[in-house]
Amino acid sequence: MMEDFDEIYEEEEEEEEEEDEGRAAEEQLLKFGPEPVLVRGAGRATVFGLSNKFETEFPSALTGKVAPEEFKASMSRVNGCLRKTLPVNVRWLLCGCLCCCCTLGLSLWPVICLSKRTRRSIEKLLEWENNRLYHKLCLHWRLSKRKCETNNMMEYVILIEFLPKIPIFRPD
Repeated sequence: MMEDFDEIYEEEEEEEEEEDEGRAAEEQLLKFGPEPVLVRGAGRATVFGLSNKFETEFPSALTGKVAPEEFKASMSRVNGCLRKTLPVNVRWLLCGCLCCCCTLGLSLWPVICLSKRTRRSIEKLLEWENNRLYHKLCLHWRLSKRKCETNNMMEYVILIEFLPKIPIFRPD
């Protein structure tokens, strides 16, 4: 009876080794893929690293991957979301800064919560865009926190990653 158990255990180890080899192959595909495209904030105001609008200029790295009209439509949706929410965040930030001494910093909590809600709404919008179009084109859009080029501050950028094509002839 103990011998039967060992045989099953050995088969499971072989399956795990095959899965590890498959993961290593996928990681290698991602490693040698093209560099992701960064879309930086282009607005004048920035609240907690989130700019009030993103660049709408079509990046040359996406030529042949996505239509410029689709790119601009997606960016206009993101910028529309920012246009609705960021002015409210700026007003709360000003009120929070004015009352900061009296409230021992607690007046800044509404701004932090609103900023987090804005980031989540943009992430949901990008997820919707990915499911609607970009995953079919082997692209993945996401909001990413990066260090600014000019100073040590952090900013949010839209990162467009190239997904590897799934080999359909590989067995499951």
